[in-house]
Order: sequence, then structure tokens, then C-alpha cells
Amino acid sequence: MPELEIQTREITGTKALKKLREDGSIPGVLYGPKEKTAPVTMSDREFKNVWKEAGESTIVTLKGLKEDKDSLIHDVDVDPITGEPRHADFYVIEKGKKVQVSVSLEFTGDAPAVKELGGALVKVLHEVEIEALPKDLPHSIYVDVSPLTDFNAQVLVKDIVIPEGVTAVTGPQEVVALVSEVVEEEEVSEEDPDLSQIEVEKKGKEEDADGGDQEESKENQKQDS
Repeated sequence: MPELEIQTREITGTKALKKLREDGSIPGVLYGPKEKTAPVTMSDREFKNVWKEAGESTIVTLKGLKEDKDSLIHDVDVDPITGEPRHADFYVIEKGKKVQVSVSLEFTGDAPAVKELGGALVKVLHEVEIEALPKDLPHSIYVDVSPLTDFNAQVLVKDIVIPEGVTAVTGPQEVVALVSEVVEEEEVSEEDPDLSQIEVEKKGKEEDADGGDQEESKENQKQDS
């Protein structure tokens, strides 16, 4: 189980939090059903390592307070430009109580409809909602796509092998994955222009222009006479 050292935080305000981040720490807050909301701070480097390992579905033991607290990383605010974490929320779990979390899906196996029929694997869901005791929470759930033998086959939530002690909250009929047929777009060929036709049209315009000049000349002679 990942562990993270935290400290209570007294400082607030935009400038103070900016200075905190510049010094290599990030602010956070912890709360829970029976946990008083408290601002905390932690090492930026250590938090990123734990976040990478635990994600948002693995229990993290918070150390450094009066007593250790089991929690989930409930939400992380990241910089939209750099992607670096700026703030973290920890949901402290009530002992002996089940929790609901979203767990990521990892797709395994080969889909025959992709390998043999040239289709494209479509991952409709990338995570599912589950309920379990903290000790039974999986980091991820595997989805075998080998049953996708044709374009009509689908993998549903009810087809996923759920670990013991875990209950799927997402509906059993929800589609997890399928294979779609790849439709090739027809290429529209650009034909070379008919140069002979262009020459004919050009010649016709020139003749019309010459004829118009002759008519105008005849009209002018009549007026002079």
C-alpha cells in the first residue's frame, strides 16, 4: 500500500501557495464522512510518485499526522499548460465501510475481428464504477477482447471478470468494447482538362469578338454616308 508523508498547513492565499509550490511542495486538503476537513501540504516529488502508482482507486496511507489515515486521491488540480499537479484532495476512508470508485480498464488479448477482418477496436468505456472494501479495491480491471470475433460481437460489463469482493456499479448491459468495420473512402480522381475543348471555346470567343467589330464598322460607315 503506497504511503505519503503530509503535514498540516496553516498558510493560505494566492501568494503564499505560489511560494509553497516554488519551494517544491503542493497544497492539499483531506476530508471524509467522519473526518474534519483539514488543509495539508506534501512534497511535490513524493506526491507525483504516489499518484502515478496509486491513481485514484488505490488506498494511500497518509502519514505525519497524529495517526495514519487511509485515503483515496479523490481529485487533483493540474496546470493546464504544464500538466503539473497544483492541488490534491484526499478522501479519508471510514474503516469497515465500502467505497465506490472508478477503476480504469486494461484491454488484453487479440480481437479476431481486428486481426482477421481488418476492423478497428472501439473502446467504449475506459473505466467502470465499482464498490468494495478498501482492502479489496483493485488498481485496474482487465478486459479480454478475444470474444470479438465479428462486427456484431460486443463485450459488456457483465462479461468482465470482476475480482472477488468487488461489485460492479456500472450497469451490466453497458457496452465496454466492440469492433467496427473500416469503411474506405473512394478517391475522387481529378481528370486532366480537355485542352482541345478549351481551344474551341477560345476560338469561338475570338470569332464572336471579330464579328462584333465588323458589325460596328459597318454601322459607322452607314452613319458617315
